[in-house]
Amino acid sequence: MGIKLVTTAAELREESSRLLAAEAAAGSFAREDRPTQALVPTMGALHAGHAQLARTAVEHNDVVVASIFVNPLQFGEAADLDRYPRTLDADLALLEAEGVDLVFAPSVDEVYPDGMPLVRVTSGPLGEKWEGASRPGHFDGALTVVAKLLHYGLPGQGEAGYRAYFGQKDAQQLTLVRRMVADLNFPVEIVAVPTVRDSDGLALSSRNRFLSDAEREAALVLSRALRLIEGRANARQPLDLDSAVGLVESQPLVELDYFDVVDPRTLEPLAENCKDTPFRGEGLALIAAKVGPVRLIDNVPLNS
Repeated sequence: MGIKLVTTAAELREESSRLLAAEAAAGSFAREDRPTQALVPTMGALHAGHAQLARTAVEHNDVVVASIFVNPLQFGEAADLDRYPRTLDADLALLEAEGVDLVFAPSVDEVYPDGMPLVRVTSGPLGEKWEGASRPGHFDGALTVVAKLLHYGLPGQGEAGYRAYFGQKDAQQLTLVRRMVADLNFPVEIVAVPTVRDSDGLALSSRNRFLSDAEREAALVLSRALRLIEGRANARQPLDLDSAVGLVESQPLVELDYFDVVDPRTLEPLAENCKDTPFRGEGLALIAAKVGPVRLIDNVPLNS
């Protein structure tokens, strides 16, 4: 039948209800005793990482909705918002190839009909560190729009199970979304999908397109440093984070913002970061740096 594009919340509710009703009538469900609906929230400019999100959702659900919305609340400067690539036709083609049923691509006026919201979701202490320290207010904006998108994609009561899919690459955002859903009792299961990387190890990102050839080569030091920490964690060795930091700082085109190992639930640094203690338990290695003019983030779960 092909993918369908809708631009209003009313259209989304109507079309998703129609698709779910058809699934219920057919009586052949993906995994459960009733249909399941998935939401894949994106800001567009889609790449293979987003394709993996969509593919995973399609594999495990009966109806899959992807949203495409460039959220102004997540941008500190108007120039950054204007610069963000809009590639709707290519995005639709990618999502259709993965089997997505519906794409919700609302306007700013549809999402914020009364202008920028006066009441917003606050990310609290979890959103004030790491990326939040470098981009104040970013996670408040992200959680506010995710909350709205989760409500838009919510099936009718009793109509279907409900899941939303997020990439592990945005690890702090994933942690915050899980916390918001738990703390505010959202009726949705949050599913994490592992980071997708190019063959050279660079984590896929919409920002990679702004890297020159030399900058892209330099950016590989981020994933190399993460793999170094991951290997030590897997071997139950001391992490020796200082040496991994030194590896990153040896690359002249890379300006390191932070590199640490944290508790994946609280994002607090772990004592196991010390040089002499063998790593035990679970952790999350986080890194962020500017490579030329482009800010990149990456992470790797440890012993998860």
